[in-house]
Amino acid sequence: MLIREARREDAEGIIAVMRNAEESNFMLFGHGERKLEPKQFAIFIDKICNKFNSALFIAEIEHKIVGYLIVQGDTPSRIAHRAYIVIGIHSDFRGRGIGTALFTKLDDWAKDKGIHRLELTVMVDNTVGVALYKKMGFEIEGTKRHSLCVNGSYVDEYYMSKLL
Repeated sequence: MLIREARREDAEGIIAVMRNAEESNFMLFGHGERKLEPKQFAIFIDKICNKFNSALFIAEIEHKIVGYLIVQGDTPSRIAHRAYIVIGIHSDFRGRGIGTALFTKLDDWAKDKGIHRLELTVMVDNTVGVALYKKMGFEIEGTKRHSLCVNGSYVDEYYMSKLL
């Protein structure tokens, strides 16, 4: 397995993993809800990879993209020390240590960039995701009650963070 920063030519492969991850029903966007185009997504990759405190990492197995992790920082000085994370792993490759490898890469990157706080949200009933995040040192800070509406039902999310 190879973990590296994304390049614009990775756009189609990342989009394929995003679409697959959305089928899990644990992502912000529902299956088929957003229309991702490789050209536009390649521009997003360029933009995110050119920001000092943001990155898009991918996991590859045999030259196939099987996972991604997006980390986005901000510029106002009062919040420049923190970054928000989104991760997705293709369903055919879950349970193989890909999430752990992506988070390990993230930790090294964040320390190098001077990021002090990593944060994310996760649906309360995503027990596999919550377990991964806890394993990687994230703690639950609170609950966003009825934060999402999924298939007509309100769903709570956990706020989770990790201090470096």
